Amino acid sequence: MTQDLDAKLSEQDPDRWLSSRFAAEPSARADLVALYSLDNELAGVARKVRDPLVGEMRLAWWREALEGLIATGDTRGHSVLEALKAAALPMDAVAGLPDRYIGALEPAPDDEGLLARIDETDGVVMALAALRLDAAARVEQVADAARALTLARTGQADRAAVREVLRRGQGALAALPPAAFPAVAHVALARAYAGGGKPGPLGKRLRITWAVLTGRL
Repeated sequence: MTQDLDAKLSEQDPDRWLSSRFAAEPSARADLVALYSLDNELAGVARKVRDPLVGEMRLAWWREALEGLIATGDTRGHSVLEALKAAALPMDAVAGLPDRYIGALEPAPDDEGLLARIDETDGVVMALAALRLDAAARVEQVADAARALTLARTGQADRAAVREVLRRGQGALAALPPAAFPAVAHVALARAYAGGGKPGPLGKRLRITWAVLTGRL
């Protein structure tokens, strides 16, 4: 089942899957796959559901499922929950992710609200991934990296704006422990995505590999 989840992530979310390959330990790679698979489930609700009430109900299912997983180990036969059960992740924080996505069901009121939403969702997931790889990682070290990638992928920032966000976060990112870098390596694709760019599989692999080798996005 874990292999199936890995294969599904490699197909549906190749950027984060590629980055996860650079985690030193197989168990860490598996845990990142579990985390990213959950995130895709939650983000998919916020992205696809038109009625916020329906979206809130679906996210509530995930909240209850994660709480049940923590309390009793019940996975409800779901592959993502099975993977999370075996993961060395801070499950209390993971269980809080559905509520964070409930806030994303309504349009952001302004630019400040948009950035806050990114911090609460993509930023938290990236921070959890970094913490899994190195306990010394901090949320603020990856915040601007998460903002840059999300703004670029959603077409809400051009190349210059993305470059500025990455420049602003360069100091914090430089303090990220090297072992945690695979949690942010896929942000190297942000400039390529800005303005509607669509890097191919080889281009993605080369950019992410170069980012890991140099420690720079």
